[in-house]
Amino acid sequence: MLLTLLFTTFVTVFLAEMGDKTQLTTITLSSTTNKPIAVFMGSSIALILATLLGALAGGSIANLIPDFILKLLSGIVFLSIGINLLTQSKNETSSTN
Repeated sequence: MLLTLLFTTFVTVFLAEMGDKTQLTTITLSSTTNKPIAVFMGSSIALILATLLGALAGGSIANLIPDFILKLLSGIVFLSIGINLLTQSKNETSSTN
């Protein structure tokens, strides 16, 4: 069970991080500084600390808020983000035409 959770978390986070602004920033820093190992170490430590904070906060929140409400709230947040992005995209498309 622990290995399944570990694998699922790894795949989910790995796919979510591909092509995001953190990866693009890392690529930019690495190409401009010519020190890829230093950039790798810095970005790895930053990602580890950010993930640690998220995991600790998630564990604390899960103890305070019932599972059903937490899933409902996260669904509402993601839905509102999606609607906001679609609205912005539509506005940008209509203003360029």
